[in-house]
Amino acid sequence: MSISTLNRLTVTLVIGVVLVAISFAAHAQSPSEAQNQRPSEEKKDKADQQDGKGDKKDEKDDQKAHQKQQRLTHQQQQERIHQQQQAIARYKQQIAHQQEIAQRNAQQLQQQKRMAHYRFQQAYNERIRQQQARIENERYDYDNDPYYYTTPNYRYRRGTSYYETNQYGADILRQASNNGYHEGVQAGRADKQDNWRHDYRQSFAYEDANYGYDGRYVQQDDYNYYFREGFQRGYDDGYYDRREYGRNTNGSDSLLVAVLESILSLQVLQ
Repeated sequence: MSISTLNRLTVTLVIGVVLVAISFAAHAQSPSEAQNQRPSEEKKDKADQQDGKGDKKDEKDDQKAHQKQQRLTHQQQQERIHQQQQAIARYKQQIAHQQEIAQRNAQQLQQQKRMAHYRFQQAYNERIRQQQARIENERYDYDNDPYYYTTPNYRYRRGTSYYETNQYGADILRQASNNGYHEGVQAGRADKQDNWRHDYRQSFAYEDANYGYDGRYVQQDDYNYYFREGFQRGYDDGYYDRREYGRNTNGSDSLLVAVLESILSLQVLQ
């Protein structure tokens, strides 16, 4: 082997050793560099989290401010309370008139030998009497009831007309429909048991449509309307022994959510 060849091999070997050393040094330093970078990344993540918390806090503050803006003035609140007191007075007078109708209807049921429906109506009338007694003896604190200072945030349809109410009124409308459904199921079963024709309109409970109503939050006509909407569907389910419109949970009949929504057609006001 010539001297020149040995020199070339030596140079090549030296270069290879130097490259390996450089590569090893680079890999040996990367963990320390990563460790040096992690604190800054962690600080950035914490800063982002703090910004997120700040955004959520701002949203909550905005919601609180919005709620304060949506509160009725004291004068508006007093006007609403006055209107409610007048409505309750009218309702009390109507309850007494309805009881007279119930007595005549009960006599007719006995004459027709519709004893199952007679028992249902007697039970309904008793619940109405208990409801009337609670209303008569109640001393209501209007000033601390949020319904009377909360602005409307829902719109609902009754027939071809639209009306507005707040979340408390909307809950009463839902309750009216479910109360009607519950009573309708029992009335339908009673007529079926009596071998009577399908006729929900002849039931006193349908005509009265006041069970569960205490005269507050919504107009009586509205409550009656949605009670009857629920009653009709409950009567059908009870008479035909099915569950097309509602369900029974722990012994209580109520409308399916989709059916209830279709009845009320509640829309959130912008």
